[in-house]
Amino acid sequence: MRSLLLTLGLLASLSLGAGAARAEGTLTIGMTQYPATLNPNIESMLAKTYVLAMTQRPLTHFDHDWQPVCMLCVELPDLEAGTAVLETTSEGKPGIAVTYALQPEATWGDGTPVTTEDVRFTYEVGRHPQSGVSNFEAYRRILSLEVHDEKRFTFHLDRVTYSYMSAADFRLLPAHIERPIFEADPAQYRFRTAFDSDPANPGLAFGPYRIVSLTPGAEILLERNPTWWGKEPFFDRILLKTIENTASLEANLLSGSIDMIAGGIGLSLDQAIAFEERHGEGFRVIYKPGLVYEHIAPNLDNPALADLRVRQALLLGADRQTIDAQLFHGKQPVADSSVSPLDWIHEESVRRYAYDPEEAARLLEEAGWTRGAGGLRRNAAGEPLRLSLMSTAGNRSRELVQQVLQAQWKALGIDIAIKNEPARVFFGQTVSQRRFPALAMFAWLSSPENVPRTTLHCDQIPSAGNSWGGQNVMGYCNPEMDRLLDAVELELDRDRRRALWAEIQQLYAETLPALPLFWRADPFVLPTWLEGVRPTGHQGTTTLWVEEWRRGDG
Repeated sequence: MRSLLLTLGLLASLSLGAGAARAEGTLTIGMTQYPATLNPNIESMLAKTYVLAMTQRPLTHFDHDWQPVCMLCVELPDLEAGTAVLETTSEGKPGIAVTYALQPEATWGDGTPVTTEDVRFTYEVGRHPQSGVSNFEAYRRILSLEVHDEKRFTFHLDRVTYSYMSAADFRLLPAHIERPIFEADPAQYRFRTAFDSDPANPGLAFGPYRIVSLTPGAEILLERNPTWWGKEPFFDRILLKTIENTASLEANLLSGSIDMIAGGIGLSLDQAIAFEERHGEGFRVIYKPGLVYEHIAPNLDNPALADLRVRQALLLGADRQTIDAQLFHGKQPVADSSVSPLDWIHEESVRRYAYDPEEAARLLEEAGWTRGAGGLRRNAAGEPLRLSLMSTAGNRSRELVQQVLQAQWKALGIDIAIKNEPARVFFGQTVSQRRFPALAMFAWLSSPENVPRTTLHCDQIPSAGNSWGGQNVMGYCNPEMDRLLDAVELELDRDRRRALWAEIQQLYAETLPALPLFWRADPFVLPTWLEGVRPTGHQGTTTLWVEEWRRGDG
C-alpha cells in the first residue's frame, strides 16, 4: 500500500512553498484525527464525517443557510405537496408518513444502482438491537418501511415532529456488500463491516470520490468516483493525512507537505491566530463560529461526580472567561448550556456559573470533601478527591485548557490527573463505551434546533446490553429532562416550542449533565488559490460540497 502511494508520487518531500498549488490534480489535506471506523452508522467522530461526506451523502442535511435540503433524495417530504401525510399509529397515536425518492442516477462505485434495497437493508441494521448503530433512536422511530419501487419509499414514523422532513442521520449501507456480513453475525457486524475490512471497495461509495487506498492511522487516498451523478469535482485525487500533533501539522503546511488544514480537526484557535499573524499573506484563514459545543463530560457512575454539588464546584472553580480571553483572544464565548447563542432557540435567562472559588469551596465542604494534609480534599472515609481529565492527545488547545483547569482545581483541593489518548482510541472506545473513569473533554457538533435526545435521554446511555448504542456517555438520567425532550420535538407551534426549549436549557444549567466550556470558532487554514470551501457553522462538514472546490487564481 505504501508503495502504491509512492508510485503515485503523492508523498514527495519536495517543498512547493507556502500555499503553492500542486500540478498533479491532487489536494492534500491535513487533519489531527483518523477515523475509528468508516462505517457511516457506527460511532460518531468528526474525522469520519469529514471523510464520508466525500464518498457518500446523507438522505437530507442542512445547507449553509441552516435550512433542510435534499442530498440523496429528490425533494423533501411536504404536507402541502402530499408527500407527507398525517396518520394514526397502531397504538392510536399521531404519526406521519414521509415519502422520499432517491436520486435516479445514484450508483455505487462498482456500478450497482443505489436503490430502495439499500434503504431496506439500512433500516434492518438500524433496527437490530445488536448492530451497534450509534443513533438507534432514529431507526426506532421508523415504525415501518414501505417500498414503492426501486427509487421511492415511505417511512411511517411514530410521531409528528417539527423536523419531519429531515433525515440527516439516515445514511445508506450497500446491501449487496454489507448484507452477507451482517446476516452472518449481527452482534459482530460492527467489527467486520467492509467499510473497515475492505475500505477501498468501490461499492462502498456513491459520492464524488471513493477511497482507493489507506494506511491505518496515517493516510486515506481518494479518487474521483466515475459513477457520481452530480457536478464533476475539480481535483483528481484528495489525500487526507493524519498528523495528531498540531505543531507538526503546522510545520507540514509550511513545508508544502499538505495544502490545507481541515476545520474542526486541525489547528487550535490560538495556533491559527498566531499562524495568521506570521504567515497570513501566504494563506487564507477563516474563523467560523458555530454549533460546536466544547464541554467536559462527567462519568456519573463516579460517586464523587454523581453529587451535583461537586459538578457545580468544578464549574465555579473554572475561570472560563479568562481562559477565553488569554488563550482564544475572546473568540470562543463561554457556554452556559448546550444550545448556542447563534440558534434561535437560545435562552438567555439560564443559570450562569461565573468564576467563584469561594462558593466552589463551600459546596465541596457541604458535599463532605474537607481539606486535609497538603491541602487535598478527602471525604469521611479518607478517600482523596482525585479525578482524571481525559481528552485527545496532540491537541494543543485542549492540552492548554487542561493544564489551566488542573491548576485552578488544585487550588480548590482537587487532584487532577491528565490522561490523553489518540483520537481514534479516545472516541472509538474510551468515550463511546464509557471507559473514562471521571472527566472527558471533547466537543459535540449539532445541527440547527437539534433535540439532544441521544446525548441526554435516559434510554440513550451506551452499554454492552445495547451494543454501545446511544451517545449519553455521561450516564445522565432525569425524568423531567426526558419529558421535555419528548415534548419539544412534538410541538409544531414555534412559540410553544420556544418555551419548551427554555425549560430544557434551564434544567440543563441546574443539573449539569456536562460542564459547559466554550462555543468553538473553528479555524480553516486554506491556500490562497483554493476556492469553494464554505464552512457551515453546523455539523455539516465543508466536504459535503467538495465538488464545488476548485483551484482559482490566488
